[in-house]
Amino acid sequence: MLFNSFIFLVFFTIVFIFYWFPLKNKTKAQNVFVLLASYIFYGWWDWRFLGLIILSTIIDYVIGNQLVKYKSINKRKCLLTISIAFNLGLLCYFKYANFFIENWISAWESFGISSNASSLNIILPVGISFYTFQTMSYTIDVYRGKLKPTHSIVNFAAFVAFFPQLVAGPIERASHLLPQFSIKRKFDYDYAVSGLYLIIWGFFKKVVIADTCATYVNTIFDNYENMNTLSLLLGAVYFAFQIYGDFSGYSDMAIGLSRILGFDLKQNFNKPYFARNIAEFWRRWHISLSTWFRDYLYIPLGGSQVSNILKIRNIFTIFLVSGFWHGANWTFIFWGLLNAFYFLPSMLLKTNRKYLDSASIQFNKNGLFLFFNIISTFLLVSLAWVFFRANTIKEAFIYLKHLFSNNNYSLQYLTIERYNIEALMLLFIFVLIEWFSRRFESPFVGKLKKFYLLVIIILISTLGVYSNHSDFIYFQF
Repeated sequence: MLFNSFIFLVFFTIVFIFYWFPLKNKTKAQNVFVLLASYIFYGWWDWRFLGLIILSTIIDYVIGNQLVKYKSINKRKCLLTISIAFNLGLLCYFKYANFFIENWISAWESFGISSNASSLNIILPVGISFYTFQTMSYTIDVYRGKLKPTHSIVNFAAFVAFFPQLVAGPIERASHLLPQFSIKRKFDYDYAVSGLYLIIWGFFKKVVIADTCATYVNTIFDNYENMNTLSLLLGAVYFAFQIYGDFSGYSDMAIGLSRILGFDLKQNFNKPYFARNIAEFWRRWHISLSTWFRDYLYIPLGGSQVSNILKIRNIFTIFLVSGFWHGANWTFIFWGLLNAFYFLPSMLLKTNRKYLDSASIQFNKNGLFLFFNIISTFLLVSLAWVFFRANTIKEAFIYLKHLFSNNNYSLQYLTIERYNIEALMLLFIFVLIEWFSRRFESPFVGKLKKFYLLVIIILISTLGVYSNHSDFIYFQF
């Protein structure tokens, strides 16, 4: 059930009506209803996987409550280990079993030894990477004493399966979202309107920006061996905007839907393509995952309070794990490795905390320098995205080899593909809107609010109708 589909519109309309009218001021009943709606939403893809999310919920709920009953460190560690082992085991089996089997077979075959092993017919449950990390953070926080366990199985189950952010985040912390199920929620018109604006903005990013770019991305990546340098560069740039519009669009819609139901979710994207170095980019991109790895992996490893050698180890660890989290393919692992190399200079030169404000470019020497930093950071990120998009690591390297060795900058792809110039103009308009609203969560603020709203609705009406209503990219993770 896609956010950008008619069936979801019907589904959410029904949820809204029952949630705010018959169940108004009935917090427990609302929670039960949200839980049932979430299970229907998740089961829409494949009802068989409901058992996994329910099992994960029960195990972490029980362990969370058991953790506070024991003072023995060994018993507490044992309980935490069970929680982490179960969730990671679930994730590894469904997401990585075939990857390990296929690489095991390939390794033996490289020595001329055939193997009788074969890959398994495993279907990846939607959103498993998100809800396993969400439940793990709950038990870890309870173990650390940063969070009291909930005694309501309904509230905890609703927190784990909360349908607006279930399948592609943001990855919510229990300390932020779980208490919201215990308090009385009143319909706030202004808050709901702000949520509606985010839904419109996210919908625009998905069906106009991401789905438009996808058409060109697919053509270029499918025919990369016949494309010249400019066309391949365009392919990388188009995919950068596709994945941003797709993923941040989902996050915006998830946050907006939650607000209409009276819940607050954390911001997941903060204009990442205006970052002035790689460190700033990662503070602005997929914030919920970046901070998850920071708090539960990077800091426990020593963070930046260790020697330079250990700092380098820690950086490579979190980026490699982040790459592997995204998918069972060497392309994602190399993508993570490349970003670790990108990040190292900022860390070693101690400029990783340099840019904590929003970019502001003046018409002077410093402004020119900042503009160069933004463009160079975007290009580095776009080149790394080639590995993310390619089917194999060999394909990615050939793509980049042609990009840097072809040296043909003719308007090859611009002339053979219809509406290419119009697509570039659309991206230019999108960048301008993002830039002038870079300090806000959406463009619908201030004096130009109505103007932006009119422009975006026109673009959705004229271009969104041609969207193929494709799945969100991060559904595969």
